[in-house]
Amino acid sequence: MELDSYNERKAFDETKAGVKGLVDAHITEVPSIFRLPQGALSNNKPSVSASAIPIIDLADVDVSREDIVKKIKDAAETWGFFQVINHGVPLSVIEEIQGGVRRFHEQDLQVKASYFTRDLSKTFVYNSNFDLYNPSSLCVNWRDTFVCCMAPDPPNPEDIPLACRDAMIEYSKHVMSFGGLIFELLSEALGVHSEMLKSMDCMKGFYMVGHYYPPCPQPDLTIGTSKHSDGSFITILLQDQIGGLQVLHQDGWVDVSPIPGALVINIGDFLQLITNDKFISVEHRVLANRAEPRISVAGFFSTNLLPNSTVYGPIKELLSEENPPKYNDFTLEEYNKGYFEKGLDGTSHLSRFKI
Repeated sequence: MELDSYNERKAFDETKAGVKGLVDAHITEVPSIFRLPQGALSNNKPSVSASAIPIIDLADVDVSREDIVKKIKDAAETWGFFQVINHGVPLSVIEEIQGGVRRFHEQDLQVKASYFTRDLSKTFVYNSNFDLYNPSSLCVNWRDTFVCCMAPDPPNPEDIPLACRDAMIEYSKHVMSFGGLIFELLSEALGVHSEMLKSMDCMKGFYMVGHYYPPCPQPDLTIGTSKHSDGSFITILLQDQIGGLQVLHQDGWVDVSPIPGALVINIGDFLQLITNDKFISVEHRVLANRAEPRISVAGFFSTNLLPNSTVYGPIKELLSEENPPKYNDFTLEEYNKGYFEKGLDGTSHLSRFKI
């Protein structure tokens, strides 16, 4: 990384005010460290319309479970993404967590800055761009973030900021329970018994991420989140109505249009690996926008950087002579260490574990 760029990043970091601090200072131009290389935002023409992203209604899961499993199987194999409605997480809980994320990021800087850290072992971590100092990241992303590990060891409530404490505890309870159902349905979609993925400790860890994408004066010059796939088994995402999330499908970027109250599920790298490529972890990104702040809450089923000695590899029941293992065994700790070192450089980390 050039010294000028490093110094600019360091100066930005030391404000502890994040991207929101720049917007609050009424900047009219995007600073150079946030600028994408020319042509990096190339808008490959979407080959399909946004309405093609599967929407799965769980209202009748007890009655038409077989149909729902088939839809989830198709979505996980062809899209790696699907939206779920009638998922059982109360609307009041959804609205409260969106409000909590907004309250945290929009509160007085002095209070917010007290949670600022780059020490990922802390219970609650607030900063802007986990890979800020990574020379291979394409550009600094136009977003601020907090991260909190909710399982296996729930945090001491006092360690969660007051602005979002109750909302996070309540939302994580509901989403972890909903995640249990999704893992059952995904297991059945693989043709194995419904407890298989749970019994493999896919639900062992869960951490929550609260993203805040401030409005941007020149949204075409930067990006909210660079192209990446997730280091998780699955990710359950709650997005507001602003839009900007796009998924890469058949070489085109497709909008994941917001549906009020819906949750977006995407297959993560670990699930692609243990299903031996049957389910796909696809790349996605978030565009910057000029209008107003975008709020999203991502729940990652992963133990992230926590010590976890569980060894994962392709599920034996899915392998055969015609379908030999395509990946080496790995631990999540080992995978995530590499993922974080690599940063969001636009490449897949999964390929490094191919046999």
